[in-house]
Amino acid sequence: MTRVWLPPILFLLCGTGLAVGALLEGTPATAGVLLLAFVLLAGVNSPLVFPRSVGAVEALRRSATDGRPVVYWRPGCAYCLRLRMRLGRRARRAHWVDIWRDPEGAAAVRAVNDGNETVPTVVVAGRPHVNPDPAWVREQLSHPA
Repeated sequence: MTRVWLPPILFLLCGTGLAVGALLEGTPATAGVLLLAFVLLAGVNSPLVFPRSVGAVEALRRSATDGRPVVYWRPGCAYCLRLRMRLGRRARRAHWVDIWRDPEGAAAVRAVNDGNETVPTVVVAGRPHVNPDPAWVREQLSHPA
């Protein structure tokens, strides 16, 4: 649980430190801009940006029922964030598994990536796709199998 929040907390701490330094130097506008930038970085790297995660077993069960893709991800992953942002509102149609919170999800990703936890790994109809094109994933969400 702590590992999930480490990047956003570090962004907030760094931003606060830089903002305080800018305030002490007498540049409140710079302090405000720095703080805002780091708060935004913390936000996009937090698990709050992603749809609610489910366990890998539950995601696979749901996927077998409704044909929607399963997306394995982790907080702080730029490629996961890119996929999430490019999917927009459709992202909620997929089943998201946070591999840092779900050991079965992490094991599933390692099994298809030669022991590496390479994310995003998207499973569609039982076939894994590592870091797929967001347009392709969007298409899979449009017409589930």
